[in-house]
Parts: sequence; C-alpha cells; structure tokens
Amino acid sequence: MKGILICLSAALGFASTALACPDYNQSGAGGRISGSELRRGVAYNVTAGGDNYIWNCPNVRPGTDRGAGYFPTPPDFTFELSGMAGNQLVIAVQSNCDAALLINTASVNWYYDDDDNGNQDPKIVLTRPANGYLDIWVGTYDGNYCDAVLQMQAFRR
Repeated sequence: MKGILICLSAALGFASTALACPDYNQSGAGGRISGSELRRGVAYNVTAGGDNYIWNCPNVRPGTDRGAGYFPTPPDFTFELSGMAGNQLVIAVQSNCDAALLINTASVNWYYDDDDNGNQDPKIVLTRPANGYLDIWVGTYDGNYCDAVLQMQAFRR
C-alpha cells in the first residue's frame, strides 16, 4: 500500500509540474493575421516574464538556444497565420530587461531565443513559416518582469 501511495504522489507531483509550464493548448491575445499584413509589420505591447523555468518543463524542448528563461503558462499571443507561402517571419522583442522568446509553431516545433536581437533582447526568424497557429511567449532570462514590445514582420524569400 505504501508503494502505491508513493507512486501516486510522484505522479501527481509530475502532473502539477507539467501544468505549470508553457501550454500551447491555451490561447493568448492575437487573432487571424495574414502574410500581407505581416509584411507591413505589427507590434504589440506585452509584459515580459513568467514563473515557469523553461528547462523544468518536460513538454517544452526547443531545438534552438539553450539559455535560461522564465515564461507564463498560457501564451502571451496566439495567431492564426495565413498566406505565409514564400515568406520568412521575423519575430523580435524590444525591452528594458533581459527578455527571452519562446515560440510553438503549427507543426508543434518549439523555438527559443535569448539575445539574438541585441541589447539582451531575443529574435527568432522562421524561414518557412506555415499557415496555422503560432503561439508566442515573451519571458525573461531571470524571472523578473518588465514592459516589452513584440514585433513581427514578414519578408519575401
């Protein structure tokens, strides 16, 4: 009986950890946006930061950078992209802190960046963005919070 209780406690502990991680099944602000709209560029104010340390989240495994980052559970933004064929998409953050960026694409690929936009700000370039949902989290390297601006612009390849 004691063994069963230990296994149950461990399973519940892991389940609560998974719930406190970035979750693309939830939605953020955003909406539908087309490649032609993105070619003009868009910008959104956001509070960067979160309570979930990315490397404690077994459901999130970016194939890009490996730096630290703290993110909220629901995405800050969820966009339904259309008309993306022939474009690349630049997603960047400008902030007064050490911001970090986490993205989950329609094909369930995770991307992470910390400093590629300079000034301790992140930037991710999707060279062949697909139509479909794009979830974006704007976090910080150290878990602090700050005001930031998410910028997105598409360019013809």
